Amino acid sequence: MRIEFDRNTCIGMFQCVDEWDGFEENVDDGKADLPGAEETEEGVFVLEVPDGEEFEAEFAARVCPVDAIAVFDDDGEQIV
Repeated sequence: MRIEFDRNTCIGMFQCVDEWDGFEENVDDGKADLPGAEETEEGVFVLEVPDGEEFEAEFAARVCPVDAIAVFDDDGEQIV
């Protein structure tokens, strides 16, 4: 499972930070960060979700008020 985060879309509500430890609050920028993620295009970060953290990652995507987070299964199908 992988998570894709569009940091340009992020408005800094930090609901994802509250739901999953994979995200961190970046107060200086007013946006969330996804440490360890690879930037695949400008402002878009992709990270493999560690085993056992799938539920939290999915929930972080579901609570994002601007849909800046997407989750894909191992077959590449978007599930959130």
